[in-house]
Amino acid sequence: MRNEAWKEIFFNRKIALPLIILAGFYTVAANASFFAPYDYKQDDALYVNAPPSKLHIADLDQCYFGPFIYGQNQSIDQYYHRVYTEDKSVIHPIRFFVSGYEYKLFGFLKSDLHLFGVPDVKFYFIGADNKGRDIFSRMIFGARVSLFVALAAAVLTLFIGLIVGGISGYFGGLTDNILMRFCEMMMMAPAFYLILALRASFPSSLSSTQIYILIILILSFISWASTARIIRGMAIGLAKSDFVTAARIGGLSDFKIIMRHILPHTMSYALIAVFLSIPGYILGEAALSMVGLGIQEPEASWGNLLSQALGIVNIQLYPWILIPGIFLLIAVICFNALGEALRDAFDPKRRNL
Repeated sequence: MRNEAWKEIFFNRKIALPLIILAGFYTVAANASFFAPYDYKQDDALYVNAPPSKLHIADLDQCYFGPFIYGQNQSIDQYYHRVYTEDKSVIHPIRFFVSGYEYKLFGFLKSDLHLFGVPDVKFYFIGADNKGRDIFSRMIFGARVSLFVALAAAVLTLFIGLIVGGISGYFGGLTDNILMRFCEMMMMAPAFYLILALRASFPSSLSSTQIYILIILILSFISWASTARIIRGMAIGLAKSDFVTAARIGGLSDFKIIMRHILPHTMSYALIAVFLSIPGYILGEAALSMVGLGIQEPEASWGNLLSQALGIVNIQLYPWILIPGIFLLIAVICFNALGEALRDAFDPKRRNL
């Protein structure tokens, strides 16, 4: 049955698109320095809240063909807002594989090569923020934070849930009562307010790496209880099975029975749980960063990129600041689609409908 489920997954066209999209997201995020034309910390006071640069393919008057942008002129309107207009007399070609700011590829190889860029002027693919920083570059670096925080938190949650649930279901009795009562206490607390309380209890002077790790731990801490309860229910049935009884008679220790015979039989659910929980962690990190308790400026995450969109006036004047939210929504939908496809594949009742 399990082989049939995996065959259905591999040949299911419904998950092809979300899988390709997520693979693209993680590939770009892992190589953010190459795909981003600018450093995510680089600001420019001359381009505060600059709109997206208009991409052009051809200029018949100047007989130029190829991707390019025109030069820009700036002026101030009657409301003291900066207005950007195109100077069509000047063409700036968009180059691919150009030199830019220096970075370390894979953490140790020095490089300054970037996928694309405009050598002479600023090229804001989806606009600039309130400090003149390229939103596209910050969104790519923010994906590296948001997506990998969610993935790490989901894996850690799964690990804790498997261990606690397996121990509780296998031993039963007093051990089961103590662990499950604690799980119920954790599940009773409102998740979002618990996140805020836990984060606010730590000092605000933490480094970016410390905040990154702290968010992973907080998101995992509030979510493992529900996973543990489900694993516990599965472990209770498995603990009474013949192969576990045979292992116990053969002198195998309780720890090895749990690790070798109980938990491996719960992995199909565990895999589904990982994919279905990642969207919640992405939104949890975004919520923390939006309210100023997550990833702090000038570091980038999808959450703090959306913090400028908390004001309705900013959205009206600079609607491009909402674009990171679109990519966040796409990632959440794709993970949910994958989780639903896995659940259908491993559920024989759904598969036979």
